[in-house]
Order: sequence, then structure tokens, then C-alpha cells
Amino acid sequence: MAASSLTTSSILFTRSTTAGKSCTSYASSSSFAQIKINSVPRKFHIRATTSPAPTVSPTATTSVEVDASPPSATPSKPLPFRVGHGFDLHRLEPGYPLIIGGINVPHERGCEAHSDGDVLLHCVVDAILGALGLPDIGQIFPDSDPKWKGCDSSVFIKESVRLMHEAGYEIGNLDATLILQRPKLSPHKEAIKANLSALLGADPSVVNIKAKTHEKVDSLGENRSIAAHTVVLLMKK
Repeated sequence: MAASSLTTSSILFTRSTTAGKSCTSYASSSSFAQIKINSVPRKFHIRATTSPAPTVSPTATTSVEVDASPPSATPSKPLPFRVGHGFDLHRLEPGYPLIIGGINVPHERGCEAHSDGDVLLHCVVDAILGALGLPDIGQIFPDSDPKWKGCDSSVFIKESVRLMHEAGYEIGNLDATLILQRPKLSPHKEAIKANLSALLGADPSVVNIKAKTHEKVDSLGENRSIAAHTVVLLMKK
């Protein structure tokens, strides 16, 4: 490997390569468990001389351990406000209830999901976690964990709100867009908005809910799925 001449006598460079699984779990005490990263150590000894190029020799006898810090509810850089975006999509299948914003909306199809499949609450949770710079809902409440099977999504949103307050923020405003072909949400929007506002502990005037069809295009327009986008502004208390 060609390189320019170096005048220093020797340089020691160590690197740890990730090889094991990284796992984030949610504890019952509403706190994050520490992420563990198993590393396969690799150490390189770079000897620089005044010769045209340094020599690099791998050494496998010693190692350097790297421990990842656990996720923190306190962002590393305090800001007067933080913005987060959330997105979620679920298949619609017969035999499931259609839960949107904690409200059971009558329909012949509902969301097939590990929890109750509330596409709006899942989306809002991801927006809040994103604003805080934290892992997404799938990492904190994995669908591989049987304890979240059929779980009411209000559990997830209450945890995201707890983390928001722990970090010293509150809802500035929230704007959400639901995308589905059927059913029409106009008769249910006020109930959805009121319930979401209560879960967030926010005044209804700062929570906005919109609904759009997908003009009969793709799975959304064919009533085979439902999606939601959310943008949230968090303000420092």
C-alpha cells in the first residue's frame, strides 16, 4: 500500500469490529436496557519510518473492548426546539378491528399487526422518538416479544411522552396525515383528535389530524393498507 513518508517513529492504531448482535429491549420499569455489542478485536501495529512507505502488520494477541453507551432520553445537544417525523403502514385484513388514534372505527377490515395495529399512534411515537434522537418504536417494542402481542398502543405513546418530559420537552404542535381509501374518517376525526390530545397531555388546539384517500392507486387506494405521516415540534420547557 503506497503512502508518503512519515517522520514519527511509530504509530499504534486499534480498531474493534462489530460481529455480534446489537439488542435493545424495553424494561418493565419504563427504562431502556443497556445495549451490548460483542466485538471481535483486531489490532494493527503501524510502524512509520523515513522509508517510502510504512509497513502494516496485523497482531491478534491483544484486543480493545468497545462498550456502547445506552440510549439516553436527554439529547446530547440541548436545543430550544426539536422536530421529528414519523411514518407507519399496516395491511388491512378481514377479521381485525380498525383502531386509529385509540378509537375503534367501524370497517370490514382492520390492521394486521403484532399489537393493536394503531397506525396513527405508532406514527406519533416514532415522530417523538425521532425528535429526541432515540431508537424507533420497533427497537423499543419489538414485534418479536410476545408481551406486546395485541397490546394497546396507548402504552407505547405514554412511554414516548414520558421520555419527552424526561428530556425537558413538551409538544409545540403536531400535524398528522392519515392515508386510506375507506372508510371515511370525517365522522371520527374529532374523537381521534381528542383522544390523541389527551394521551399526549397537549391542548387540542396544537394537534391536527388530516385524512386523504390514495385515489385508488396501489395497496392504499385498493383498501388493502392504511398509512400515516406525522410531524411533531417539541419545545424546551
